Amino acid sequence: MAVVAARLTAQEYFATIPESPGVQLIDGEIVVNDPTFRHQRLVGEIYRLLANWLAADPGSGEAGLGGNFHLDDRNVFVPDVWWTPEDRWPGRASGRYAGPPALAVEVRSPSTWRYDVGAKKRTYEREGLRELWLVDTPVDTVLVFRRSYPAAAGFDVALELVADDVLSTPLLPGFGLDLAGLFDR
Repeated sequence: MAVVAARLTAQEYFATIPESPGVQLIDGEIVVNDPTFRHQRLVGEIYRLLANWLAADPGSGEAGLGGNFHLDDRNVFVPDVWWTPEDRWPGRASGRYAGPPALAVEVRSPSTWRYDVGAKKRTYEREGLRELWLVDTPVDTVLVFRRSYPAAAGFDVALELVADDVLSTPLLPGFGLDLAGLFDR
């Protein structure tokens, strides 16, 4: 007989799991991220570039690393990097964010990639995320999933960008991420 651990609700997760940068709730399961050094470097670089863009255009929103995004009763995600417009930001004193950010970035880790491309992508889409970047480190590509307009039923634009490309998005006018520089080993 196989014993399956009970799945947690988001309420149980918040009550029992201490906040930790690498822990999240996915479909009721506690998932721990074990990032590589390259993963950490790419996350830091994406965040740095996004923070620089925000500093040059105050009032354009808020970006961060990690954080608890309470999506539904069984999902509390901790994206590697995220951005949300100013009018949807709950403030720095808040410990949680209800719903998804506008943009979530997930950088491949050996322990969590299957969730990123599977359950997390599906949940983000269902819960209204406007844009998702999945950074696939072994092949130096970024998979971009976005809604062509805010009320689109789901991700109706899918792109695969390679190291020769510059990633831009309608969410962040004037922002460009040079993938050759990002993936420089």
